[in-house]
Amino acid sequence: MAATKKITSGPRGVANTLDRATFGKRLRSARKQYGWTLAKLAELSGVSITTISRAERGQLALSYEKFSALGCALRMDMGSMFAEAGVPARPFAGPVLTRSGEGVIYRGLSFSYEFLGTSAVGKQMSPVLGTVHARCFEGPGDFARHPGEEFVYVLSGSIDVHFEGGEVIRLERGDSLYFDSRVGHAYVSVSRQLARVIGVITSESNMMRMAREGEAVAALPLPVARMGSAARRAQAAPRG
Repeated sequence: MAATKKITSGPRGVANTLDRATFGKRLRSARKQYGWTLAKLAELSGVSITTISRAERGQLALSYEKFSALGCALRMDMGSMFAEAGVPARPFAGPVLTRSGEGVIYRGLSFSYEFLGTSAVGKQMSPVLGTVHARCFEGPGDFARHPGEEFVYVLSGSIDVHFEGGEVIRLERGDSLYFDSRVGHAYVSVSRQLARVIGVITSESNMMRMAREGEAVAALPLPVARMGSAARRAQAAPRG
């Protein structure tokens, strides 16, 4: 009979807050490893030069949409991006234990995140405990959009989830919602106390990627759309 291995950790409830300065240093270090300028990273991520510069200097908290876009451009896994300061994340190769209160906390613009399972990189899901700080929806600028799918479950309080199509869904304690996170969305606390939620965000699935690429091909002129992907790349390549 195989020996039983017991997974343990240190004292419970030790919160790990990832401050803006530490997070900014990680971004800057990752960018420098590629030898990229701020302008190059801005081009690849769609995040403005000013925003990246301020984030790297620890002067600005980023929304999920922006740090997700930067992570994608820099090929940084959420585990390595939000690992506890001084504790490098390792490849996902077994159960990942996070004791109560021991996640890594990052305060965003309208949402406080407690990232769970940050000790492992390569996970398909990013689980998060969150507090929704936003109290009102101020327009399209509040929407987040990022690749993948999203699940949210309300632990306490109530929230409105606004979508870019105009739909607003009220979620009370115990309610949950699953949606395509490429669609613009925004969370707002509508209860007396700030709502607490648990969310799970996935990376873009192969099916979603194929659908997106199919939509892009459908938008091309018919002769080009009929080409194979290799032929389209060859035609688009610079000549000379």
